Amino acid sequence: MRMGQRTRKFALTLHVVASVGWLGAVAAYLVLAIAALRSEDAALVRGAYPLMELVMWVAVVPLSLGSLLTGLVSALGGPWGLVRHYWVLFKLVLNLVATTLLLLYTRSIGHFADLAPTVPDIGVLRDSTHVLHSVLALLVLLAATVLAVFKPRGVTGRGARAECPRSH
Repeated sequence: MRMGQRTRKFALTLHVVASVGWLGAVAAYLVLAIAALRSEDAALVRGAYPLMELVMWVAVVPLSLGSLLTGLVSALGGPWGLVRHYWVLFKLVLNLVATTLLLLYTRSIGHFADLAPTVPDIGVLRDSTHVLHSVLALLVLLAATVLAVFKPRGVTGRGARAECPRSH
């Protein structure tokens, strides 16, 4: 089902906003994760984890799901299709994997956020995986952005069949 031009542009705008927002929310999370890892200020370290959890649930997760949903709508209703072009398919796979891993990761930040106010030794809270996961997420989101901007050539088998239908 193809969307009209205005509807397609609206859907694409929502997708870009959600995707850029997701990237920005992950960057904010990264800043907090670095502060929690590096700071000597116990209050800052203890406060960072509940803030990281808040950023996760109020921004990162909703924007990742919004990006996935609006990407599907844009692909299915626009000229690129969902599985016709490799770049769209790769973006879909990146988004699905990133969102799935994100949802699994939320348990970890929830654990640290619950632990942070009461743990006697803030050294227990110094976990570099929060920084590592954020950096990896940023790299995945930047890769998806590059794919969206450059749209590398190449159609899938389904895309090739759609471009050159067989005559009987």
